[in-house]
Amino acid sequence: MQDMISNLALGFGVAFTVQNLLYAFFGCLIGTLIGVLPGIGPVATIAMLLPSIYGLDATPALIMLAGIYYGAQYGGSTTAILINVPGESSSVVTAIDGYQMARQGRAGAALAAAGLGSFFAGCVGTVIIAAFAPPLTELAFKFGPAEYFSLMVLGLIGAVVLASGSLLKAIAMIIFGLLLAQINTDVISGTARYSFGIPELTDGINFVAIAMGIFGFGEIIANLGQPAENREVFTKEVKGLWPTMQDFREAWPSVLRGTALGSILGVLPGGGALLASFASYTMEKKLTRNPRKEFGKGAIQGVAGPESANNAGAQTSFIPMLTLGIPPNAVMALMVGAMTIKGIQPGPQVMTGNPELFWGLIASMWIGNAMLVILNLPLIGIWIKLLMVPYKFLFPAITLFCCIGTYTLNNNSFDVFMTAGCAVLGYIFFKLSCEPAPLLLGFILGPMMEENLRRALLLSRGDWTTFVTRGLSAGLLLAALAMVVIVMLPSIKKKREVAFQDAD
Repeated sequence: MQDMISNLALGFGVAFTVQNLLYAFFGCLIGTLIGVLPGIGPVATIAMLLPSIYGLDATPALIMLAGIYYGAQYGGSTTAILINVPGESSSVVTAIDGYQMARQGRAGAALAAAGLGSFFAGCVGTVIIAAFAPPLTELAFKFGPAEYFSLMVLGLIGAVVLASGSLLKAIAMIIFGLLLAQINTDVISGTARYSFGIPELTDGINFVAIAMGIFGFGEIIANLGQPAENREVFTKEVKGLWPTMQDFREAWPSVLRGTALGSILGVLPGGGALLASFASYTMEKKLTRNPRKEFGKGAIQGVAGPESANNAGAQTSFIPMLTLGIPPNAVMALMVGAMTIKGIQPGPQVMTGNPELFWGLIASMWIGNAMLVILNLPLIGIWIKLLMVPYKFLFPAITLFCCIGTYTLNNNSFDVFMTAGCAVLGYIFFKLSCEPAPLLLGFILGPMMEENLRRALLLSRGDWTTFVTRGLSAGLLLAALAMVVIVMLPSIKKKREVAFQDAD
């Protein structure tokens, strides 16, 4: 406890500098902005902003990117409640009851329940990170190459099992990501692989080009393919922001349940905010007795639970990324990419070798959550005005800035063409209903898996049994196998499909 207090004191000392406060505020503001705008999620935005962090120190850069992530969870609920357009995928379930409350003139109560529930969940999630990160980091130092390889196998299988949609498509996307990661120079022999004589490919495909193309431009093209009436929106005036005592009594148990569920699911590979919000809504429907309104017709529990869950999930998904260097979802994969850009090796050594960055980032989450409550509730009128900006002005501007950002990575037009190619790929994935997040996880984890596999085999002199004779490694592989077996059981398979369809 004493250590935790001194660590947090160090973190707040870092987070309360003027520069870091400004970047935390900027991240939260941008996050809310893109959460409000339908079709541009945090993955796309962080991907687009990766070129901008080259000129920043590591700590303000990561504080800003983290602010964008959890800020988007807040912003997405605003449009979901007011106009039935989820600005962020994890706000899909919030729209079900939130929009019905808005139609009944209770938009203020719904927005406040979402905002305050998110604030509480975000604070609890941050406490959990501060409490669990040090022991997990200690454990991570016991990991050798075999354990790291087995952990990454578990992570990729978890990402497949917990991904929404078809299992087969998720497996295909991970394999495709692993294959793309093979285009580089072999670490041991120093020979170029799959570069086809193109000099730019000898260092591998640029991570920013893949992320920005598939997630950023892919989303933009997909949105431009929608009919105009689905994109350009308007809404009525919002009155009465504060919930009644009855609303508070009904919402607080849902907030507690959503926070607990989201905190657990956020740590799981492939989990994070989206899975947490779906699971929370399903749980609230089963557990809430005699809600004043039926679910789907304006029950405040259907707003408070999922919103708390998605924010808690967003916060705790930082735990495996910060302690083990393993990203549990696409946003954390981008954060790993950002740390690599800044020359920081993600994993347990971050906490020991760079404590100012580690604890400063955690402390900034508390500050960011407080900023978001202040930003979101009074500025709802401004966010609504923003929704009325026609896409024909909005998206060309975004595209132009992204192209400039991509070009400035290496002052090379090849990166722009690569991003354009990835954008076409992103649109094809959208049309085929393929979730691209597993591809990014495969692309990030691929080189790390290969390196640890080869190191483990070198140390064991080519003995493959090293992965099952070492206790920790064998346990992780057994957990991965158990996941595969469980998800293939017919009853579980059906429940998995129902859980993701419950929001429809």
